[in-house]
Amino acid sequence: MKIAHLTSAHPRYDTRIFLKECRSLAQAGHETHLVVADGKGNEVRDLVGIHDVGASAGRLNRMMVATRKVYDKALELDAQIYHFHDPELLPVGLRLKLKGKKVIFDAHEDLPKQLMGKPYLNGLSKFLLSNLFKVIERVICKRFDVIITATPFITEKFKSINPASYTVSNFPMIGELACGEIDWSKKEKEVSYIGGIAAIRGISQVVSAMSYVKSGVRLQLGGRFSESLVEKSAKADEGWSHVDELGFVSREGVRDALSRSVGGIVTFLSAPNHIDAQPNKMFEYMSAGVPVIASNFPLWRQIIEGNGCGLCVDPMDPEKIAAAIDYLVEHPAEAEAMGRRGQRSVQEKYNWSIEEKVLLGIYAKLV
Repeated sequence: MKIAHLTSAHPRYDTRIFLKECRSLAQAGHETHLVVADGKGNEVRDLVGIHDVGASAGRLNRMMVATRKVYDKALELDAQIYHFHDPELLPVGLRLKLKGKKVIFDAHEDLPKQLMGKPYLNGLSKFLLSNLFKVIERVICKRFDVIITATPFITEKFKSINPASYTVSNFPMIGELACGEIDWSKKEKEVSYIGGIAAIRGISQVVSAMSYVKSGVRLQLGGRFSESLVEKSAKADEGWSHVDELGFVSREGVRDALSRSVGGIVTFLSAPNHIDAQPNKMFEYMSAGVPVIASNFPLWRQIIEGNGCGLCVDPMDPEKIAAAIDYLVEHPAEAEAMGRRGQRSVQEKYNWSIEEKVLLGIYAKLV
């Protein structure tokens, strides 16, 4: 079967799109292609043909020009199934469907809820855009053959629009971030925050927390700031003197940072798109055998405290975050036990091997 994955906004080696979905499909024997828009050229990697339509000059250019180029390349590939990953490609998906193609929309996020948390939009703009996209989703998504989402909560929303909606969770690949026994005696006085860095993800509170930490821990900060004002504010905070800024981190770099860390931080602020989310990093910390310090949302408490693999705190309270960090340093035996329980939970139920079977089953039904 010839399959084409389409993205105009994600990097070519995106964890969900390329490392998991495309590679799984290619390894299952399907002719798999990925259309991207990053200006890095064409290549074949891990049996996946990657087709580059060129980089965009800003968000508006990407939405107006890159999406058209993605559509043109998609038609040129003449695949049996098209699987696209960006809301801005909804019109592309619809045009492909009108040409009689099988089309899958992969909703990584709940876009209307995500828009409500955008810092660059004012209250009225958030309300209007969020409701506009609710209408667009309802009109267009009912026409697709399948909707795939990253969480059960997003799936439930789409089921009212399109009954062929399924969850393929973004769980980690077993062994990618840690193999074998973890020697806790080799841990450093470090905690890690890996991922996109933004105000809504609680970076200001995390940096501030470092000024309250009593155990001499340093924060390994991996990722890029998405807002210049937030970056400037964070670097002016007293806690910044206890931060090692790593910038963009490769998968190998993530593995190295987590191997030294006594904890992984994912204290997103309360926002409509966060409450019922399943952050990749939460499960990646667990996979690496690292205790998780997470926001105290009900679902996150169910996952973290329910599996005994970390601590949940008020993400708005730097002192509570600091206390959790100190606890992991001061109780190494319990921290190690938390890490092992998290790793075991990933091996048993929160891993890509299970989700891969769901993905392949969806494709089998479309043939």
